[in-house]
Amino acid sequence: MEKAQITIKYHSDEIERLRYIDGKSDWIDLRAAEHVVMEAGEFRLISLGISMKLPKGYEAVIVPRSSTFKNFGILQTNSMGVIDNSYSGDNDIYMMPALAMRDTEINVNDRICQFRIQKNQPQIVFEISETLGGSDRGGIGSTGLQ
Repeated sequence: MEKAQITIKYHSDEIERLRYIDGKSDWIDLRAAEHVVMEAGEFRLISLGISMKLPKGYEAVIVPRSSTFKNFGILQTNSMGVIDNSYSGDNDIYMMPALAMRDTEINVNDRICQFRIQKNQPQIVFEISETLGGSDRGGIGSTGLQ
């Protein structure tokens, strides 16, 4: 497996260092870098306590963990965050934009989201056509419930 080196700055000595969860996934968990108390309906940018310098041609994709809503009752308001390699200053701190759906408390080091680094999409040229040549599947939602 190819390895890439990423420069990282930690803004908190309290959060655990980034690491893979052995044998489970190639996504890496991100942790709250601050203690947060939120009331239902409240929005907050939650600090993840890191900044990174990504290589040219790469981006970070940040999404909630599968247990985030169950454990904390928060939604990531942008559903998925994309951080390009130009967001690389010392104070370009990764954040999770969160909306509380119930009263909640998040502690320092609670795992609230996850990320992966991926290559940027290649440049695409769109070719206009009257037909795509494939067979129709029936539209959105056509695969049924089971």
